[in-house]
Amino acid sequence: MDAASVPGPLALVGGDELNPGNEEQDRVLVAAAGEGPSFVLATATARGHTEATVRHATQWFSQLGLDVEELPAIRRRDVTSAQIAARARTGKFFYLVGGDPGKVPTTLAGTPLWESVISAWLDGAALAGSSAGAMALGEWSLTGGGGADHTGRRFAAGLGVVRNIAVIPHLDTFGGGWVAGALASKPREDAVLVGIDERSAALWQDRTWRAYGPGGVTVFTNELRSRFHGGEVIVGMPMPSLKSGGSTDRSGT
Repeated sequence: MDAASVPGPLALVGGDELNPGNEEQDRVLVAAAGEGPSFVLATATARGHTEATVRHATQWFSQLGLDVEELPAIRRRDVTSAQIAARARTGKFFYLVGGDPGKVPTTLAGTPLWESVISAWLDGAALAGSSAGAMALGEWSLTGGGGADHTGRRFAAGLGVVRNIAVIPHLDTFGGGWVAGALASKPREDAVLVGIDERSAALWQDRTWRAYGPGGVTVFTNELRSRFHGGEVIVGMPMPSLKSGGSTDRSGT
């Protein structure tokens, strides 16, 4: 990132993406994309439904005036490909869809493709993740925890685009069941949990986090819980890392 570069918007979406109710945050992302190449990353769906998800994303964003295509990011040969990484570097819009929370960081971390995505975002491209995609963008992703109640999740390394947070998506549905266990097992005392309702987002732009969508964003810091609704400035979330590769940057505030 050179001195003249300004990072693009960054959206953490609570799930049920690519469906009505997501228009508010998605229009911000689409506006930032301009005329550049726009990509959906289906990494989280690597164990199935990739083609259907990409088709759904294409149809959804077409309604908002944006043509998107898949950026292959499923297999090791995808994320290490110099050709795909070079294509990613030209991108102006990147959307990581939901699926398997553990798959995204383990596939993308430290790869040429992810380095290109982060470099493009630092130069102004829009970057978003929903559900598992949003979880991966934090310092930690809550993985595991099978069963009907979705409990028993553990903190695993995320991609670190936003330092010191773990995202709990689907907060208004099954994600609410993760909160107590996550608070009790935080990897650091000062770790922040960010709960996001479905079809809603915490969106960072102009160095400020705001809540978007019909639901809300809840920030959990130790014993405090702060709830934010559409348009409100979110207090208590760390700023994103502004370092190439998305590595954690503890110099920010």
